[in-house]
Amino acid sequence: MTLLRATGLTAGYGPVTVLDGIDIEVNEGEIVVVLGANGAGKTTMMRSISGTIPRQGIIEFEGRSIQKATTDSIVRGGIVQVPQGRGTFPELSVADNLLAGAFVRRDGTKAIEDDIAKWYSLFPRLGERAMQRAGSLSGGEQQMLAIARALMSRPKLLLCDEPSMGLAPLITRELFKVIERLNRDEGLSVLLVEQNANLAMRIASRVYLLETGVIVASGSAAELSADDSIRKAYLGF
Repeated sequence: MTLLRATGLTAGYGPVTVLDGIDIEVNEGEIVVVLGANGAGKTTMMRSISGTIPRQGIIEFEGRSIQKATTDSIVRGGIVQVPQGRGTFPELSVADNLLAGAFVRRDGTKAIEDDIAKWYSLFPRLGERAMQRAGSLSGGEQQMLAIARALMSRPKLLLCDEPSMGLAPLITRELFKVIERLNRDEGLSVLLVEQNANLAMRIASRVYLLETGVIVASGSAAELSADDSIRKAYLGF
């Protein structure tokens, strides 16, 4: 089943058009990866889907239009974004960041506490630092916290914008294993924007290549990896 479908998605900033009518979709249970160089429009695409910038075109989630939906209603509907640069609340503790992630929920304190315990189990270092200020965590720990906070809203679709940015290779590999595990064990669908093509392709169900606001190629990871011209020009391996 198609979870998210964007058709003719156009967005930008003021008079500058960054996305030029792209079509993209995510099916239930997929990890869909969008690759592209800096300035290709990847972050703009994520912001337009999550409703934080004006956009044009058709955006449907679970068959319903979210084109005119506000950001908070999009979160309540099941889409949540982990922004580029992590975006935790640095002055709040780890525990309070997780509670903030549950602001849209109405299922009671016990369910929220159970989920906090669940994500502490998945990210043990967060549990060890529960009362520590988020701003004092390492870059990798802050990225883990950003993902765990997003998961507190119990999303159906997780938007991850450049999760490897600024992280050491070992931490990046650990983080991608967590994303893959969430997809496999929790059934979480993921739309992942990433510059680390080699690593992202390993976990992708399908891949889109974005260049200066236009989708220039799409297909399975195996299909794109097998195309010598695409591999050399866009994937760097």
